[in-house]
Amino acid sequence: MNKPHVLQIGPYPQRDEELLNEHFVLHRYFEIDDRHAFLNRNGNDIRAIATRGDLGADGDLIRSLPALEIIAINGVGFDSVDLKAAKSKGIAVTNTPDVLTGDVADLTVGMMLAQSRRMVAAAHWVFSGDWKNRGDFPLTTRLYGKRAGILGLGRIGSAVARRLDAFNMDIFYSSTSAKSTPQSWQFIKDPAELAANSDFLVMTLAANDQTRHIVNKSVLDALGPRGFLINVSRAANVDETALLDALEKAEIAGAALDVFDGEPDINPRFLKLDNVLLQPHHSSATVETRKAMGDLMRENLLAYFAGKKLLTPVI
Repeated sequence: MNKPHVLQIGPYPQRDEELLNEHFVLHRYFEIDDRHAFLNRNGNDIRAIATRGDLGADGDLIRSLPALEIIAINGVGFDSVDLKAAKSKGIAVTNTPDVLTGDVADLTVGMMLAQSRRMVAAAHWVFSGDWKNRGDFPLTTRLYGKRAGILGLGRIGSAVARRLDAFNMDIFYSSTSAKSTPQSWQFIKDPAELAANSDFLVMTLAANDQTRHIVNKSVLDALGPRGFLINVSRAANVDETALLDALEKAEIAGAALDVFDGEPDINPRFLKLDNVLLQPHHSSATVETRKAMGDLMRENLLAYFAGKKLLTPVI
């Protein structure tokens, strides 16, 4: 049986590429200089797209592949895939949920601790000799016992909330509707009201047209000068200009961010701030989770071409 042709949008770990090559003919799209010529020559052979959550597949690419049947995402986010174009052509879309939930939740809590206790600056205080020459590091802010607002109580948001319960935090959350949660967790639908009831506003929601800039100046104003913003969702969910203005004016206490507009070429204004913790979009980047993500993406492709039920369909 001939191997299905797969268009690979971005690089994967060597292990995943080797395993994919066993079952598919991979075309490394990210290495092709003349993509127009490539698509004219090979487009009719491509039956699948293998992509990542940050790379996706736009409508023009989807429409340029007449034999395309499935788009498999290595990642939980699917906002960078043109789902409307995929639906119009009857193309299946899969992602890799659940397997990354624990790592993302762990890093979220780690970012909250690192930012509230200023752990990076405190480490520099030691390495620079300031501890010896200038004395004790300035006092910081505690995490335990504070109020956490979870904006988006899906798989990841729920996992974060469970971890924060162990810190004796008051848990508030906002979602499209109230969820079945522990009785102590309180539902607040409006994001600004959620921010007003939060010392730490944690963003774990999906990205779509409705959530774009859901954290805006009004929400940041409600969070206030003692509140921290934590974002492990998508950069598009935050009005980044409003956030930078709030950070520069100390209108919020600080932010811990794993996602940015235009990453990795982030706005240089961030690099001048001392009230931010910046991470390189790596919340799921552990050996164990990336292996599981690669396996699940591959298993979805194998299931599809074997005529079996998809494991984790988006559409």
